[in-house]
Amino acid sequence: MKKLLVIAIALFTLNGIAQEQRKHRADRKGGSELRKQMTPSEIADLKAKKMTLMLDLTDAQQRKVHTVILNQAKENKALREEHKAQDVEKREKLSKEGFVKMQNYRLDQQIEMKREMKTILTAEQYSKFEKMKPRRHKERKKHGKRHHKRR
Repeated sequence: MKKLLVIAIALFTLNGIAQEQRKHRADRKGGSELRKQMTPSEIADLKAKKMTLMLDLTDAQQRKVHTVILNQAKENKALREEHKAQDVEKREKLSKEGFVKMQNYRLDQQIEMKREMKTILTAEQYSKFEKMKPRRHKERKKHGKRHHKRR
């Protein structure tokens, strides 16, 4: 009788853990779907306001940053639409050349963003801006490690 009770408790516990993990994954998917539905203007508004709060931008700087982010968001949306328009059959795994091309494009975008931000921001603001990115990357790494440990 005790063995049956222990087995039942173990099954209920495992079932609860599995449901919790499914719920966590579903919550994460919801946010990315909402982001995909945002217009480039909405993306630029949010990012520019976040940067204004973090870097204490003036109104003129905020407008310039908004313009830079808006242009980047429009380019990214156009690329996503182009990729989505391709037939499912044609959408194969990226080849090595395709992957290198995509990474080069992404890095070129980052370099251009840095150059433009350097012209817009003061030296103090730019140093804060530089510190913003690596911290986010480290947080993602930590989150990824923590996520893998749960499994």
